[in-house]
Amino acid sequence: MQHGPVVRRRKLGAELRALRMAAGITSGEAARLAGWHQSKVSRIETGTSGVKPADVRLLLDVYGVDDEQLRGLLVMLARSEDAGGRHHWWHAYRGVLPPTYRDFISLESQAGAMRTLETTVVPGLLQTPEYARAVTRAAVDGMPAERLETLVEVRLARQDVLRREPPLELTAVLDEAVLRREVGGPGVMARQLERLVEAARLPHVRLQVLPFAAGAHIGVTGPFVIFSFSSTSDLDVVVLDHLTSSLHLERKEDLEAYTEAFNALLIHALSPEDSLDFIAATAAGA
Repeated sequence: MQHGPVVRRRKLGAELRALRMAAGITSGEAARLAGWHQSKVSRIETGTSGVKPADVRLLLDVYGVDDEQLRGLLVMLARSEDAGGRHHWWHAYRGVLPPTYRDFISLESQAGAMRTLETTVVPGLLQTPEYARAVTRAAVDGMPAERLETLVEVRLARQDVLRREPPLELTAVLDEAVLRREVGGPGVMARQLERLVEAARLPHVRLQVLPFAAGAHIGVTGPFVIFSFSSTSDLDVVVLDHLTSSLHLERKEDLEAYTEAFNALLIHALSPEDSLDFIAATAAGA
């Protein structure tokens, strides 16, 4: 379990090393053909330094790799830590957002699908401004008003992934506690529940409620997110949030375990149709 960029950097390095060896090229020869010092190739392959997408393309040319899907995958790995100098919208908030949050936003922006279990609050991608403000204020007591508004601005900007083309495919399992916990007062909560009803009707959003009546379930250990990428499952990652940091799990056995857990939650949760009715009834005060 490590932070996202480190894991992805090492994965990229290992893939490039395997391709170099398959091509029968030594690291020294690769460096010469790329016009680099040998130490640069070594640092890339061991994951001790970042690599630009352009450098990945150059190495792939040197190794004679013409598989477009594979090339796209490895370039995406390079871009996932923004090592190429590309400035995404969240870079404007570098002084406000911790690195782990920026990592999360980066994954979210590149993923094709997101599966999430939420046990306490509404997923950030579905929060109203008022709800987001109340949650953020509660999470960090005494936060200056300007910083609070900046974080709310970031939360709302993240929601663009649901409006892009193609949109992020979001599947969320919500514990009933998420709907019952009054955040920001009755008015704020009423509008938030209405927002969930609207979101649940979108073709790329699937919400399922896990009612209290379902009893104890595998999700009692805490919320988690599974990001999936359109090009390949090799990039899939599980993110676990903690109070001061996030952990990224990318081992095959970890991904399988969390995927099985999420599928089990879907079975025990209400159907999407019944969940929509449940949320609407909760919003109506039933």
